[in-house]
Amino acid sequence: MASRILLINGPNLNMLGIREPSTYGYSSIEDINLELGQIAKEKGVLLEFFQSNHEGAIVDRIHEAYNQTDLIIINAGALSHYSIAVYDALKAVNIPLIEVHLTNIYAREDFRQHSLISPIAAGGIFGLGALSYKMAFLAACELLERGEN
Repeated sequence: MASRILLINGPNLNMLGIREPSTYGYSSIEDINLELGQIAKEKGVLLEFFQSNHEGAIVDRIHEAYNQTDLIIINAGALSHYSIAVYDALKAVNIPLIEVHLTNIYAREDFRQHSLISPIAAGGIFGLGALSYKMAFLAACELLERGEN
């Protein structure tokens, strides 16, 4: 059975390529998803994409992943820094996860330098723009192949 990975993107990530491209890059979320979809196909991994600007929708999607997903890759955007609801949902489903951010959150404003998600993640990839997603996906595949999830 193929591994199942869920990629969750939070608020404002639907605006990638438009929103502050000097900070977040010129790749759209569709560009990133297309590249990851191709890699997933080559690796025989089932990859599902989900994006919402609404905290509750993200919590609901995390709940739906229970017993359906082998690993979650999440860029919760601003919710990473203050959403106890997203944190609680991730803890509740107990699915291994990798946190990803386009920017280096530890080199940004003080309020962005603390992630509630990081302590419960297997790992995190930050600050490499769209490449962060590719690296997180490849790391997820490696973890699943090794059974280290």
